[in-house]
Amino acid sequence: MTNQEKIMMIEEMLELEEGELNENIVLSDLAEWDSMAALSLIVLIDEEFEKKLTGKQIKEFKTVKDIMNFMES
Repeated sequence: MTNQEKIMMIEEMLELEEGELNENIVLSDLAEWDSMAALSLIVLIDEEFEKKLTGKQIKEFKTVKDIMNFMES
């Protein structure tokens, strides 16, 4: 999966328009990044990557790139 495909998945999860995100975006700067987004991310990671993601791990994510790195790990 390419980085662009990962970004598109995150954009869709956050209900953003295509092209609104890049890997350097700080999550706390996004109005859409809230507790519901965190729950959606857990589901996305579980369904698409068959990985378990904890709340503690999510709190460590600072940028979109951090999420992408977790997807790759």
